[in-house]
Amino acid sequence: MLRRTLFGLCAAFTVTAAQAQAPAAAPAAPMPAPVSKPNPRVKIETAEGAIVVELYADKAPITVANYLKYVDRGLFTGATFYRASKPKDYKGNDYGLVQGGLQNDPNKMLPPIAHESTIKTGLTHKTNGTISMGRYAPGTAKADWSITLGDMSYLDADPKNPTANPGFAAFGQVVEGLEVIQKIIVMPTDPNKGEGAMKGEMLVKPIRITKVSRVPVTPAAQATPVPAPAPAPAPAPAPAPAPAPAPPATQPPQVP
Repeated sequence: MLRRTLFGLCAAFTVTAAQAQAPAAAPAAPMPAPVSKPNPRVKIETAEGAIVVELYADKAPITVANYLKYVDRGLFTGATFYRASKPKDYKGNDYGLVQGGLQNDPNKMLPPIAHESTIKTGLTHKTNGTISMGRYAPGTAKADWSITLGDMSYLDADPKNPTANPGFAAFGQVVEGLEVIQKIIVMPTDPNKGEGAMKGEMLVKPIRITKVSRVPVTPAAQATPVPAPAPAPAPAPAPAPAPAPAPPATQPPQVP
């Protein structure tokens, strides 16, 4: 009995000593941090130069997915920038918006999309180069959009009363070629063309969009700083009017 006990103690000591001499196991390597998918970018090529826009798919997925359908199917080829809106008699090129798109071309229209309010997305029209969907009532946006210059945050939804002022759906930012928009906004407009808020803001010679296509994006490319907001000149534009009833199909969607 005593021999068995001593043998057991000796075996236990041998195992313990072997464990003490064994090297400590290396700590597990930390799991790599997930890499976020970069937002898509598109190049809008025009007769006046190219514009590159980053589309915020992470914040406005419905609007971006719709825009990319038009891009990937080549439907924006032959579209135009047709409107330049800024305060009356203002001669500068740093405040207002230009509008482009398909103007309800029945051969290219896709179904309208749900409205992604700036309250929901957290985006704003405050900075230079914000791209935003044109529409009538919320939920009617299709294939016309604007690009802003300066602080146009009056186009945002009113968080205190989003029903009365649902705003417009911002969904991206110009990262290259803002000077093209600054060139278009000072081009001559026809005082007699356009309806409602668009009257007098239609370009005499619309700028043809020759192609809109995706451009390669890397995570490093998204470090491009967002353009700083430009100071709004006087006089400031009037608040956005209430959405008007949809005009005939030959008219483009409106933005204020």
